[in-house]
Amino acid sequence: MQEDSSRSPSYTVACEDYVHVVEFSPFSSGTTASLLAYGGNQYVVVGTCLFQEEDMEIEGVEFNVLRVFHHDLRVDALAWSPESRLDRIPTIRFCTAAADRKLRLLTSDLQDRHEVKVMEGHTSYINHLVFEPTEGKQIASVSDDHTCRVWNLDGNESTTLRLRSPGISVCWHPEEVFKLMVAEKKGTIRFYDLVTQQAILSLDCGQSPLMSADWCLTNTIKVGAVAGNDWLIWDITRSSYPQEKRPAHIDKARLFKWSRANENLFATTGCPGKISSQLLIHHLGHPQPVMIGSAPVGSGLSWHRTLPLCVIGGDRKLCFWMTEM
Repeated sequence: MQEDSSRSPSYTVACEDYVHVVEFSPFSSGTTASLLAYGGNQYVVVGTCLFQEEDMEIEGVEFNVLRVFHHDLRVDALAWSPESRLDRIPTIRFCTAAADRKLRLLTSDLQDRHEVKVMEGHTSYINHLVFEPTEGKQIASVSDDHTCRVWNLDGNESTTLRLRSPGISVCWHPEEVFKLMVAEKKGTIRFYDLVTQQAILSLDCGQSPLMSADWCLTNTIKVGAVAGNDWLIWDITRSSYPQEKRPAHIDKARLFKWSRANENLFATTGCPGKISSQLLIHHLGHPQPVMIGSAPVGSGLSWHRTLPLCVIGGDRKLCFWMTEM
């Protein structure tokens, strides 16, 4: 596919600085708008997003900043708590990872209450983290230190899973709170039972390095990943080897994320190039990407909770692409 067939973003939002990570909250905010956080060198901005597809009176996108949180270092990863809501008493809770190998749990009522809890234990770079999605009382994180750690909100570790290579991605089952998926750099994806702390199933990429993996939370038999230049999809009921595998990015693939609105839709990004990063949106029924986009030195990738719309960060802006299905 040619670079010139790339589509410019459906919407953009200007930012003060370079955006390193961006995450839609996967949980309802209790209002029509979605919560979105983006992080850069020493800050996290939390705001709400409303798109014209959700409200006909809006032109494009309406982004309202709720609060800017100071962050000691550059934000490397960010996860939302299901306890973040804007109805009743507003509560914002999210967790970040930074290069000092610490997690920071930030809680705010957007008024006077503002707490930061620092969690220490990892001995190397933290690649990814996620909240337990039903109540948000625990956080799982994976690191280059060959561990996946599960933390309670008081900052104590409840579980440490020893891995055989760096932990790259971690996902929690949407209903079964004792099931965790952990992807390792050497190309293995394992599902753990947190009660027994044993692996109950494993998948194999057949190649490495695995850069990113995601569990399809609308249909949990599907798992996707990127390794080398390829994307790979598994049906976990059928085989430990991928059902489908295709080359995606010439310059190596970086991230894989399933859409939350459509179980057949997923996005991959290329490794940030010198000028731009490629975004590909794929549909399982189509041999070629259904959309190609690119963003200047883009990083991060996140899907909207209910719309077939994804966002990546970039140089002083957020870029949103709406997929017409």
